[in-house]
Amino acid sequence: MNLSDRNLAARLAAATLVSILAAALSGCTPNAADTPNAATGGGSSDATRLSGTVTVFAAASLKEPFTRLAAEFERRNPGATVMLSFAGSSDLATQISQGAPADVFASADTRNMDRLSEASLIDGKVTNFATNVLGIAVPPDNPASVSSFADLARPGVKVVVCASQVPCGAAADRIEKATGTSLRPVSEESSVTDVLGKVTSGQADAGLVYVTDVKSAGTKVNGIRIPEAENAVNVYPIAAIEGGRHQELAAAFIALVEGSDGQKMLKDAGFGAPANPRGSSGQ
Repeated sequence: MNLSDRNLAARLAAATLVSILAAALSGCTPNAADTPNAATGGGSSDATRLSGTVTVFAAASLKEPFTRLAAEFERRNPGATVMLSFAGSSDLATQISQGAPADVFASADTRNMDRLSEASLIDGKVTNFATNVLGIAVPPDNPASVSSFADLARPGVKVVVCASQVPCGAAADRIEKATGTSLRPVSEESSVTDVLGKVTSGQADAGLVYVTDVKSAGTKVNGIRIPEAENAVNVYPIAAIEGGRHQELAAAFIALVEGSDGQKMLKDAGFGAPANPRGSSGQ
């Protein structure tokens, strides 16, 4: 073989080696379409895995489904932790406006979310993700023989409601006005779970709570439907908080709530779907 032939052979061998290496490297590189995206609340690869703690302030009536959602979020993102804080929506909005370190706010009404939007404390859009209505919770033996909303106004019936500034209290006020019924509660509570507690502990004959609270209480109470409550539906919005320390985690948690898995958990807990689930823009 002369020098020219040997040079040609060397060049062919080098080209073959480059082709083999390129093929091997391309086989090791994941296709972007096949890589799960943590920002949608799904699973995550090593490159996109979320980590850190996201703090979620949520209405007390969301305790059961949001506890499940937090566990699911942590399962999908092993490096992440969800810190949940439950209370009346008005109390939570006040805490956030005073600088409480929340990343996400889920309210039981639009009024308290609007308070934060008007104060420029909402980051991005507000999404309505669920609805709820009031029902009557009574002890299993129903000592006051309550069977309707009007029965709550009978003399001697010990009824407990939420305070008017709390979403469940505002809904009760709307039902009172719509029916012309005036209640004389023995107690006004700062959250719907406190109302339920008064009933389950035997301190009240009846309490106005959400139908989801009746469902979650199981055999501890009996539920009585209020047809008039359909005219006082509470819409639940969710949004990220302006200046939150973990914006990527907040967006991912909200995406889980909005997604099909989150909506199924909420439905299983008795919540209804909102009429306008895409929500509106925050300030």
